[in-house]
Amino acid sequence: MIYPNLALTLAYLLDLILGDPRGWPHPVKIMGRGIGRAEKLLWHGGKGDRWWGLVLWLLIVLPAYFIPWWLIQMVYNYSSLGAIMVSIILIYWCLSVKGLAVEAGRVRQALEGGDLEKAKGYLALIVGRDPKRLEQEEIIRATVETVAENITDGIISPLFYAFIGGAPLAMAYKAVNTLDSMVGYKNEKYRYFGYFSAKADDIFNYIPARLSVFFIYLACLVLRKNPLSALITAIQDGKKHPSPNAGLPEAAVAGALGLRLGGPNFYQGILVEKPYLGRHNNTPTVNNIREVIKIMHTAALLAVIAACLINLWL
Repeated sequence: MIYPNLALTLAYLLDLILGDPRGWPHPVKIMGRGIGRAEKLLWHGGKGDRWWGLVLWLLIVLPAYFIPWWLIQMVYNYSSLGAIMVSIILIYWCLSVKGLAVEAGRVRQALEGGDLEKAKGYLALIVGRDPKRLEQEEIIRATVETVAENITDGIISPLFYAFIGGAPLAMAYKAVNTLDSMVGYKNEKYRYFGYFSAKADDIFNYIPARLSVFFIYLACLVLRKNPLSALITAIQDGKKHPSPNAGLPEAAVAGALGLRLGGPNFYQGILVEKPYLGRHNNTPTVNNIREVIKIMHTAALLAVIAACLINLWL
């Protein structure tokens, strides 16, 4: 089992070193352009869009799996080492450890510098809500929430699918997640067209979201950040969230940091009431962003170590 371990470990290290440099080619950007073009052809604006949404999902997800699979097999015919290298690059493209840390760190640095408008600008790059209405405490909450939620989407889920199905399944997961982020909204336009994308994302993230709570708990043990509170809050409050998955890591982080996350927010000018997550209501500080980044990094490392140990055991 040395080859899967090598691919996972080196992909993780590559992400820590390179992150997601702006301007570099990335499969997710290609997926996004493909989704945008296919949407223009398939969206009709009626109940029948539920089936057209399924067509869109198949058009994006199946190639996201089979093209990497074909590429790895083709390269393997010439070089097993070359196939491993291709797998490493593909899995690296699925991870967002450094990217999350960098984007959240920019918000933190802007707040530490007293530049609220710059912080809002950086925040707008990583959240769907309207940052113009937010004050400093709300900006901190929003940053902590998005890092917590993306521990699942950007780290644990890609690692989980790379672990059970290699780079092709990890890439398929990224396609599922990208579809949800683009058409999975529960608004009038995408209520039918995005139905299947939203449900598929819920299914794909179901196990990883619960694994995220476990690794956040372990990270809190390592960092001495209230692991029991993280676990209890995830169990008690995680199910309050409209998503069956997103609330779990958010609630765990809320418990670890003694914060209350969630609540009402504006999305594209529309007020959306979300439940509060967290049993405590300490005033958020800029240091909370630093703390959630540490939790995220530690959880990612522990997940990679766990995957490698299980591979060796199997």
